[in-house]
Amino acid sequence: MSTGERVTVQVGPRRLTLTNLAKVLYPATGFTKGEVVNYYSHIAPVLLPHLAGRPMTFIRFPDGVGGQQFFEKNAPNGAPGWLPTVTLPSSGSSDTTTYALIEELPALVWAANMAALELHVPQWTANRDGRRRTPDRLVFDLDPGPETTIVDCCRVAERLHEVLAADGLTVFAKTSGSKGMQLYCAITTDDPSAPSAYAKRLARQLARETPEQVTAVMAKAQRTGKVFIDWSQNNPAKTTVAPYSLRGRDRPTASTPLTWDEVHSCRRAEQLVFTADDVLDRVDAHGDLFSGLASSPSALPTR
Repeated sequence: MSTGERVTVQVGPRRLTLTNLAKVLYPATGFTKGEVVNYYSHIAPVLLPHLAGRPMTFIRFPDGVGGQQFFEKNAPNGAPGWLPTVTLPSSGSSDTTTYALIEELPALVWAANMAALELHVPQWTANRDGRRRTPDRLVFDLDPGPETTIVDCCRVAERLHEVLAADGLTVFAKTSGSKGMQLYCAITTDDPSAPSAYAKRLARQLARETPEQVTAVMAKAQRTGKVFIDWSQNNPAKTTVAPYSLRGRDRPTASTPLTWDEVHSCRRAEQLVFTADDVLDRVDAHGDLFSGLASSPSALPTR
């Protein structure tokens, strides 16, 4: 692909104008906007199913990862007319937010051209008429505090895996693309508040059992030497970074699905750091390690 200042391309049925493709968005490695577009174009077949129907929150880095970043929930002015959107009530107010839905390759390329490096989605989908469906995913975000790493997260993930499996849930793991990792389960529930309550109970259980290793409270002062199990991302108002999304770190790392063998064998943090190129190679070799998530729902336990 050309990396000139402005180029018009045909992406499926859509014609898009891409700009500033030679602009470096990751200064530490020289990774350009054109390479971001290339990554998202190639990862689209495995990424898009995890975005379908989920209102999108972008984190944009128009001047690269060293510059200003901002969250964008409302579909921006100038979004193409063909981009599907859904308008939903805003949390805690009478206002509404009109979210973009990223469900096809041209929409993903359009987002990449906006330097929307990070893609964040909720644990529920929405109807086009503006109605939220009940949550279909349960997520645990394992965040390593000072003096801990993703290696410590793996040990906590193993324990959570055991408890969740005993409750009849199928558990999938991925890196956050930053410092930690996340565990996902596909669920069915009629109560939007139930996933957060269930996750909170399990987080507190592990914290009681091993208070020197795990915390279930958000206070940063209590996180040194511990892994924080963030159960709150199951709140319907919260979002989590999508599988395969890039992150706004020094290097173009991505949130990467893992095998449980990789989780069990991790002894060095570097083992679970994957750049955009690494992720594309992994998908070529293994396919989508999250592909079974949508097809493995279980009723959310009520304990």
